[in-house]
Amino acid sequence: MSVSTAAAAQSVCAPLTVLGRDVTVPLVTGGEVTYAALDYAASAPALQRVWDDVAAYAPYYGSVHRGAGYLSQLSTDLFENARRTVAEFLDCRPDDQLVFTRSTTDSLNLLARALPAGCQVFVFETEHHASLLPWQDARVTYLDAPRTPRQAVETLERALADRDPYGPALVCVTGASNVTGELWPVRELAAAAHAHGARIVLDAAQLAPHHPVSVRDLDVDWVAFSGHKLYAPFGSGVLAGRADWLRAAEPYLAGGGASRKVTRREDGGVAVEWHESAARHEAGSPNVIGAYSIAAACKALTEAGFDTLVARERYLIEKVRAGLAEVPEVRVLSLFGDDAPRVGVISFVVDGWNSSHFAAALSAEYGIGVRDGLFCAHPLVRTLLGSDPQTQGECGAPEAAPGEKSLNAIRVSFGAGTPDEHVERFVNAVKELVAHGAKWTYRTEEGRCVPAV
Repeated sequence: MSVSTAAAAQSVCAPLTVLGRDVTVPLVTGGEVTYAALDYAASAPALQRVWDDVAAYAPYYGSVHRGAGYLSQLSTDLFENARRTVAEFLDCRPDDQLVFTRSTTDSLNLLARALPAGCQVFVFETEHHASLLPWQDARVTYLDAPRTPRQAVETLERALADRDPYGPALVCVTGASNVTGELWPVRELAAAAHAHGARIVLDAAQLAPHHPVSVRDLDVDWVAFSGHKLYAPFGSGVLAGRADWLRAAEPYLAGGGASRKVTRREDGGVAVEWHESAARHEAGSPNVIGAYSIAAACKALTEAGFDTLVARERYLIEKVRAGLAEVPEVRVLSLFGDDAPRVGVISFVVDGWNSSHFAAALSAEYGIGVRDGLFCAHPLVRTLLGSDPQTQGECGAPEAAPGEKSLNAIRVSFGAGTPDEHVERFVNAVKELVAHGAKWTYRTEEGRCVPAV
């Protein structure tokens, strides 16, 4: 995107209104400042509209399914309408099932429990732990980190060519990296999987808040994401896709709601007939407000227009990357290179700085919230840093001398609710800290760097 195009996109699209936009925080150097929330990749602030929608429904809260009362019927309709809204947002196929879960992690663990016997799973080492770890009861092949999108497809094709051609297989891949923000070639990976008789699940936790996700267009078999990254409150997630494996699997949780019929057997036990619908994996009283909040976020993002939101985010990405490029001590982490398309997630290291110290100074001295560490993607970050697993050094001590390998990284992430001022303050703060150092003294407390009293 050219500078003029980016400026035009920015000028016609204000950030969406989110909760906490006017919250002020104290600075160790004195005074207060409006908090700059730049940790969207962990949890995005809830959209004000989503919060208002939930508040409007709250007085009508009632039990879901089978209740005779008006509020119960209202809540049931709202819950099932939320399912349809989210399915439309994902452009699901008519016969797909959409299960409400607790999170992306919960969704992928549910799918892992539903794998057919003997299923082989293929997953890149670059995945978030939510999509890297749930498959350990299956036969798992961990694929090395690719350095180009084309290499990712070729690596997967080679691995699939060597698999058992008659058994079930599943590929798990992210849509956008939670470390580098880079977009993965999902459509091409899906085509490779299907060409070799495998299925594919898309971890869209970082993709769905930034770009439209179409199950049909990408031709994925399942998609998983979390509400708390999609500008909805905590505690809700989605698994949507093909119904057959889900129907054939034992319920993820056993209990009320998942069971259609329960009878006593002659031997004294119980016989259970489980639902074949999404209810099969939604035992217990469902999180109605969580489901409704996801649906409200889907509506809000759709009505705001992803074309406009994407254009403005690219403008912010360019602003941050251009600012960091002016600091020679900063190295931005990347798998696919500087020109790779990406979402608003950027990780970097600073020569001579302990990453925890740097992040603590951004917070305490500038009111900027970022994240430091390995971002629940340990193999990927260590590959990018070229470092072995180690314990981070004491706060205030250099994590690595200039030119040496860092042990951890710093991540800045932003999205539809981020004002220009927040990214501008961040870039200026990075420049000041690198040029002049921290103004305050810091200490290590329970493994974290914090300001000394």
